[in-house]
Amino acid sequence: MGENRYVDTRGAVAEAIPFTKAVVDGLAPGGGLCVPETSPSLTVDEICSLAELPYAQRAARIYRAFDVDLTDDQLARITSEAYGNNFDTPDICPITSLDADIHMLELWHGPTSAFKDMALQCLPRFFSVSAAELRNRRQLDDTHMILVATSGDTGKAALEGFCDVDGVSIGVMYPDGGVSDIQFKQMATQRGGNVTVWGVRGNFDDCQTGAKNVFNDDAFASNLHERFHVALSSANSINWGRLMPQVVYYVSAYAQLVASGSIERESEIDVCVPTGNFGNILAAYYAKRMGTPIRRLLCASNENRVLTDFINTGTYDIAERTFVKTPSPSMDILVSSNLERQLFELTGRNAQAIGGWMADLREKRGFRVDRDTFAKMRELYAADSVDNEECLRTIREVFETQHYLMDPHTAVAYKVAENLREDGVPVLVASTAHWAKFGNNVYRALHGLSLADELPADVAALTGCALNRLVAEEAGMPTSRIPAGLSELDDLPIRFTEVIDGNAGAIRSAVCAFLDEQAR
Repeated sequence: MGENRYVDTRGAVAEAIPFTKAVVDGLAPGGGLCVPETSPSLTVDEICSLAELPYAQRAARIYRAFDVDLTDDQLARITSEAYGNNFDTPDICPITSLDADIHMLELWHGPTSAFKDMALQCLPRFFSVSAAELRNRRQLDDTHMILVATSGDTGKAALEGFCDVDGVSIGVMYPDGGVSDIQFKQMATQRGGNVTVWGVRGNFDDCQTGAKNVFNDDAFASNLHERFHVALSSANSINWGRLMPQVVYYVSAYAQLVASGSIERESEIDVCVPTGNFGNILAAYYAKRMGTPIRRLLCASNENRVLTDFINTGTYDIAERTFVKTPSPSMDILVSSNLERQLFELTGRNAQAIGGWMADLREKRGFRVDRDTFAKMRELYAADSVDNEECLRTIREVFETQHYLMDPHTAVAYKVAENLREDGVPVLVASTAHWAKFGNNVYRALHGLSLADELPADVAALTGCALNRLVAEEAGMPTSRIPAGLSELDDLPIRFTEVIDGNAGAIRSAVCAFLDEQAR
């Protein structure tokens, strides 16, 4: 059994905790995020040797390197179940090279066609095994309610991963009107007796802030324990058990690039990630820290460019910033939770500084880091943003020149990679969703329409599924290339239509009503 334990970013946990407890708790007391006390170190030879293994075994090897307190047998079972026939390719996350220096890491081959599957097929299994371990150690009595805030993709991936898992219920909140028709139907038609979904009046930040406030409500936690014998936990990337599986695919991708001859062993690459909540790019940072030869991390923003501005100035300011709806809604985020982990690492794990900055963000809607932390951030990161029209134009240009169809989030990353790349340095671009999750805006892109343009009346009347079939036909690809989980949504009944306010009181009421229903 491993001995690596977990501390929190705000110094509220007096004694470091094991991986199993970090996964089950999700969020640390006081609102901080869990990080491992020590990070593993791998040689380039050890990283490259991963290419000889199936993806599930690569993941198990990385988890073992983190010294999680689970056995080798448990890790083997978790990863083999997480990365198997539920993905549409045995490669799990293949790489498509568009030229000698641009390599697309396709993270959307899982059951919900988004990169969140890479972690959320694993996290529920981590959670179930960890909860069982804590019960065996007499450290846990309650069952759990997973509460998730989503900007579109996490919700469906979490619902799918936790569906009918024993001892767990799950509730997902999404911004009402702020997700695509496909994303809505993916969530609203979710099967399972332990799941529920709520639309929230407001944007993703309202969902996320409301969820955090509920997590930090000790009185509510006591109420849930007394009434239902239930404790809250999270499947968002604030949970380390969600973030750690994302580290794997960056380490694995480097091994794949070397094995395919795309890069030379030990040569450095840049990694470009479309970034909203900062979890996906932070996973690349931890991969670099482990020894993966990553030179720079390229942070790609849409018009909600708070992270680009922060990386370029050292000031995180949302006091006067307008929230913009974009073609890439999963990135429409102003409060990027995982930045807290990155700043914790760059300050030498200064919990006092982190606590102060997070308090300023909450109370003053902004903060500025010190000069040394800013300098370290600039050494690691470069950042740029792409506006709505450039995003759509990129989809069209890449399709016309490469016959490669990408979703709007991936298009943002591709364009930023083009803007920031340096001659001779390969760039790995995180391709985060199948294009058919956002068929309406892919249609706009291919037809030269702007985001503000209304779709033709006959096209606007189509469901998301029918529109995807039209896009596929016009693009000259068989409709069978649209994943079944996206093409069959029109045939499934809508189960969840409730819309609630985004404040903590409304969320508490909704959680209790759901648990009352579950108890009947």
